[in-house]
Amino acid sequence: MRTPVPDYLRQVLRQCSDNTDGALADYIPELANVDPERFAVALCMGDGKVYAAGDSETEFTNQSMSKPFVYALALRDRGLAEVQARVGVEPSGDPFNEMSLGEDGRPSNPMINSGAIATHSLIGGPEVPVEDKFELIRRGLSAFAGRELGIDEAVFESEFATSSRNMAFAHMLRHHGMVEQTALGLVRGYTLQCSVKVTVRDLAVMAVTLGMGGRNPITGEQVVPEWVSRQVLSVMMTCGMYDAAGDWMTGVGIPAKSGVSGGILGALPGQVGLAAFSPKIDRHGNSVRGVRVFERLSGDLNLHLMGIQEARVRLLLSSGDVELDDGTAHHLRLQGALYFGSVEQLFRDLDEVPEGEAVVVDLTKVTYVNPVGRRMLLDGMRGLGEGSRRLILVDPDGVLSDPTGSGVDMSVVSELSEA
Repeated sequence: MRTPVPDYLRQVLRQCSDNTDGALADYIPELANVDPERFAVALCMGDGKVYAAGDSETEFTNQSMSKPFVYALALRDRGLAEVQARVGVEPSGDPFNEMSLGEDGRPSNPMINSGAIATHSLIGGPEVPVEDKFELIRRGLSAFAGRELGIDEAVFESEFATSSRNMAFAHMLRHHGMVEQTALGLVRGYTLQCSVKVTVRDLAVMAVTLGMGGRNPITGEQVVPEWVSRQVLSVMMTCGMYDAAGDWMTGVGIPAKSGVSGGILGALPGQVGLAAFSPKIDRHGNSVRGVRVFERLSGDLNLHLMGIQEARVRLLLSSGDVELDDGTAHHLRLQGALYFGSVEQLFRDLDEVPEGEAVVVDLTKVTYVNPVGRRMLLDGMRGLGEGSRRLILVDPDGVLSDPTGSGVDMSVVSELSEA
């Protein structure tokens, strides 16, 4: 059975593509040459299933989206106390390229450039030479993504040639005793870190790895301990979107990180990793279309971290065979709330039913279906009805009714049964 998730993602891209605001990050000369119309979105479910639409195979540099993952590696390598002695966790309220040092000389948090440079210096421990830290980072980012990641040499050369501000940050950090390495070595390594190439698929997998307690659901590797993921997601929630973090958390409600190449990644703990890519950015350094995509996904799929918790849980009451008057059917009895994540998993359960067999989808114990879950479920039933499987829907309370007048055609259901 074909899941409607890719169609939904394509619809989101279409509806967000008319926004032409923003500008390319031309202060990095190589980024001024990218195609501004590139647009992509990806979701990675908690079990590693990836959905994507648009230019999802296009590679771009991760830029500041590397920061939460390098922070995670530093925490894993050095421990919380040692990292926090060098880098704080407080929102700065400043743009990403401000110094934002506290009275003790520490950068405010690891998501601004000065904090990220300090974090870079911690990788591997004091015995690791500064020139070797990047390779440890590249391997770590690859483990988060579940594949080997490379470097965009052209972007690196372009960005390193214009890194005088970051060089000033590194000198200031060294002055305050927050780093021991040379400014040149640190900024070179940090710029390489920002020049690692990713796709939206990679970012979604990296995000869900954080969201699943540090375990990559595709490779099975425990990249960082669970406590590290919790710490990183907490800092992303308050600091990941820079001086727009408050608007982001109230409006979108997903721990997230952006990069000036046009990418945004977000992780909802225990559920899903999300990513969007569109190169034009706003004055905060966030992708204009990417922000719109996240706003749409959060609203449609009920992903806001402070949303009603019932819509976060899928409970399959039972699954098995049931006897009908004219044969046997595969019986799926659902309970609780149906939303994007639960309906997506339901389609995969239905995919296991062989062609030619009957399926009973029993909604007797379902208490709520949100609008996207309803649309996805009915679209999926349309596909089921067009195949060789026979569908029997048990919906005595009419939870799939259409009180909103959205025009859902209930005739897609091939058979109703109250038995």
